Amino acid sequence: MTASIGAPSSDILIIDDPAPHVRRLTLNRPEKRNALSNALRAEVFAALEAADVDPDVQVSILRGAGPCFSAGYDLAGGTAPPYPFHTAGGVGHWSRHVVEGCFRIWDLAKPVIAQVHGWCLAGGSELATACDLVYVAEDAQIGYPPVRMMSPPDNQFHAWLCGLRPAMEMMLTGDAIDGLEAVRVGFANRAFPAADLDAQVLAMAERVAKIPTEVQQMNKRSVHRAMELMGLRAAIRAGAEIQALALTTPSSRETFAAIRKNVTKGLSERDQAFGDYRTKS
Repeated sequence: MTASIGAPSSDILIIDDPAPHVRRLTLNRPEKRNALSNALRAEVFAALEAADVDPDVQVSILRGAGPCFSAGYDLAGGTAPPYPFHTAGGVGHWSRHVVEGCFRIWDLAKPVIAQVHGWCLAGGSELATACDLVYVAEDAQIGYPPVRMMSPPDNQFHAWLCGLRPAMEMMLTGDAIDGLEAVRVGFANRAFPAADLDAQVLAMAERVAKIPTEVQQMNKRSVHRAMELMGLRAAIRAGAEIQALALTTPSSRETFAAIRKNVTKGLSERDQAFGDYRTKS
């Protein structure tokens, strides 16, 4: 099937309608491993919100162009103002802003599917988990390396999705898990061979699109409200405050100072002792 254009695309976000009632957003900064700048985040939120009020759209897919889904937030100046939307300022503004963004996706009426391949790190993993369904390539690499020298996540979903022991291991090592392990621990719904991921995700989106939006939004809320009654929303908001506190530690300040001088060198120094990510031989 030839994809039709469903809404205006840009250099950094490609938008198409690959099947009836399916809107697809493709992060398009492959040369930056789809690093999440505020400009890109703004376009993602705008496109998802436009799809949410478009009567011809019943479900959205979010994926990445090139070799990966997203390697995280754009630390090379891409997180400076302007921000995609207003969040109350003051200490901890960034982490609260990230959490508010995740809940903006969470609270949409129509389902959003994350299609994950390659690296899905840090802010990229937070973006994926904000979606309603997550399908991954078997060889995808999902992790949160900033726990090694910077802070725990802005959006601390790990314990809720993965349970105590897997979440604790990820938090205490910063190691990545592959797609098969992501399904086993509950981060993702299903894993597919990388070559089959596009077709499998589109097939699932077409199944989801068979249900009318007025019913589907209630189906979404029934699951979300149950999680909220167990404390998910309050716990993630509390986690944002812990993340903000972590940024005041000497290790975090030193790491960010090194990154400001040279992003690649700073991140490599963070991961050198572990021999993974950028430093993997």
